[in-house]
Amino acid sequence: MKSHSRLVYFNGKFVKEKEAKISIYDSALMFGDMVFEMTRSFNKKHFKLKEHIDRLYIGLKILRIKINMSKDEMFKACLKTSKINEHLFSKDDEHRLMINVSRGLLGIYHEIKELEKGPNIMIADFPLRWTVSGMGKLFDTGINAVIPSQRVIPSSIMDPKIKNRSRLFYQMANIEVSQFKGENNWALMLDPDGYIAEGSGDNFFIIKNNKVISPEGRNILRGVSRSYIMNELCRKLGISAIEKNIEPYDVYDADEAFMAATPFCMLPVTSLNGVKIGNGKVGNVFKKILKKWSSESKVKIDQQIKNWNKKNNSKKQKQSSQPTPYRFS
Repeated sequence: MKSHSRLVYFNGKFVKEKEAKISIYDSALMFGDMVFEMTRSFNKKHFKLKEHIDRLYIGLKILRIKINMSKDEMFKACLKTSKINEHLFSKDDEHRLMINVSRGLLGIYHEIKELEKGPNIMIADFPLRWTVSGMGKLFDTGINAVIPSQRVIPSSIMDPKIKNRSRLFYQMANIEVSQFKGENNWALMLDPDGYIAEGSGDNFFIIKNNKVISPEGRNILRGVSRSYIMNELCRKLGISAIEKNIEPYDVYDADEAFMAATPFCMLPVTSLNGVKIGNGKVGNVFKKILKKWSSESKVKIDQQIKNWNKKNNSKKQKQSSQPTPYRFS
């Protein structure tokens, strides 16, 4: 019998979303000690799921979180999670899988009865449109990137290439940027040396003389979307794509700029701290790469998000004032 509410994979079982809970003594709550991945689908087909799982397991290896689950078993559990929830998705919805793995209960609390002692493995699935709510207009207007005083945590202190839940510095950047006047302001952080690093949940690119340039993969999360753009889409389009240290000066001097992340794929950045990048409009190279991604995925990415936004507006759905991964209200 099909469930009337979404089900979450939780340590080998499927439980109702509201019942998927970890202890207040879990290491994830105490230290942000959790590795995670978020994936999306195109036409309900999961995109780069294997690559996301590969990165998840590298993080688990480095953080010494041992789980009795192979990559193949994780892959199959992800597919089963989306299949078991499929009947609750609209025809035009996409899947957004969230994989969380925590170290589990801290040792000093192991004597408490009826608490899970080992690592916690959770896989949730819900509509992608929730994450990209309100982003449709940004494909036309672009983002104003704002550099906050908050810097990224450098790899010498805590390696950002491990996708973990210790992300308060992202939130601090969002809080600061939310004070900036105007709309469509997103955080763009520097590393301790003053080089451009990343956004609070997205990778950053500039385009100069038809060359795509991304910050070196040292003090950033090396995004799956970032790799796909540089190593597959740009290669197929014959566009040069390189890693390089870039400063705010280079962004001001760029022809175009954009952000990339799994939920929205690509969004143009048309200004930095309120100063136009190039002519201040969405650039042709950005459009060319986005069009290629849409062609490869057989989904017109920007139009899909715009359609979701229209549907939300027609239903007069109120946007939450609570923070999201990309903005702080």
